[in-house]
Amino acid sequence: QVQLVESGGGSVQAGGSLRLSCVASGSTAGFTYSQYCMAWFRQAPGKEREGVAGLYPTGSRYYADFVKGRFTISQDMAKNTVYLQMNSLTLEDTAMYYCAAEPCWLLTSWDLGSRYNYWGQGTQVTVSS
Repeated sequence: QVQLVESGGGSVQAGGSLRLSCVASGSTAGFTYSQYCMAWFRQAPGKEREGVAGLYPTGSRYYADFVKGRFTISQDMAKNTVYLQMNSLTLEDTAMYYCAAEPCWLLTSWDLGSRYNYWGQGTQVTVSS
């Protein structure tokens, strides 16, 4: 079974930056990690889960409107690692951030969280003034 582990969260002042990492490991049931579509989601208390960014093996990258120009998703396939570089952080970015993965053929949209079966435990990002 695929296991995802996030790291890199913490507390930062508004305007600062953080880089989140997600490392995948374990059995892939016949798939290589290059066949997985990856995404970052976040959820704040009292709010719905939001898709933040997605990355497909084709190289296509997807971003929610509220992070365009500030966040960048990337990956190092050799290390089975996906990153989320977050710049110009604001108070509204405070949330628990989750990494998600799924074989690409099972997805029709990068930000449809219910279609992802592999999730990390999350890493907390707290932005203060």
